[in-house]
Amino acid sequence: MDGTKVEDMAQTPVGRTPFDGIYLRPDPRAYFGGLGRFGYQTPHHAQSVFRRLVAARSGTVLDLCCSYGVNAALLNHHLTLDDLYARYTAPWATELEVADLVEQDKEFYASRRRDDAVPVVGVDISAPAIEYAVAVGLLDAGFTENLETGPASPALVKAAGAVSLITVTGGVSFLSARTFHQLLSAATEPPWVAAFVLRTGSYRHIADALAEHGLVTEADAEHTVVQRRFTDLDEQRYAVAAVTATGADPTGRETEGCFHATLHLSRPPRDLTIPYNSLTNT
Repeated sequence: MDGTKVEDMAQTPVGRTPFDGIYLRPDPRAYFGGLGRFGYQTPHHAQSVFRRLVAARSGTVLDLCCSYGVNAALLNHHLTLDDLYARYTAPWATELEVADLVEQDKEFYASRRRDDAVPVVGVDISAPAIEYAVAVGLLDAGFTENLETGPASPALVKAAGAVSLITVTGGVSFLSARTFHQLLSAATEPPWVAAFVLRTGSYRHIADALAEHGLVTEADAEHTVVQRRFTDLDEQRYAVAAVTATGADPTGRETEGCFHATLHLSRPPRDLTIPYNSLTNT
């Protein structure tokens, strides 16, 4: 299992199609091939937002549920999500040995590094994904830790101390207040937290936890972004029912065949002078 046990993987909510296997490979080819079939695009929507947040809140970024360092690739390099899909699903890439792909990826990312690149720390429960992202230079540090089931390691606590922005695009459904309490408690200064949250669940428990650390959470429920297409009608029925249960209206969004997410941005009150919309317009 490439260092990650199946029982260690976070549980996919009942009704959602599990994609656990794509995170257990030693490189991201299965990730892009598997999610590409359903038009997964949250990192694309996050790219411009995260760059604006970094410009406003300079410092180290901690990407939660970072998988193979996709957000770091888009934040710090002259690349688009479509570029990554094209690279890792190309016929030539499918034929390479893992070690050869890693060596080529080191050069690929180094040659496209932005002058304004910032340090990125990644946290994920998949050891293969973290090892790849560190090996090719996407992450400055990576931690294979499940903060939902155990305490952060001393090394992660130290790294979290310098973080100014926490990002998450695909893992809020697997997280609770426990993870955020640990990271915020370790921070020297309160970081901003930017999370793309599927409309099938509530962010309230996490927002409440962030409030305990002095952060105010803002979101525009009317502005959503597509996460990916549903894998089948059963998944769509699940999503429509789950969104309805939250009190939101799935009409025109989930009823049209895709998961939708809303960006939640949490900041200390002193930073609210910068309008939410000026930072988060995707």
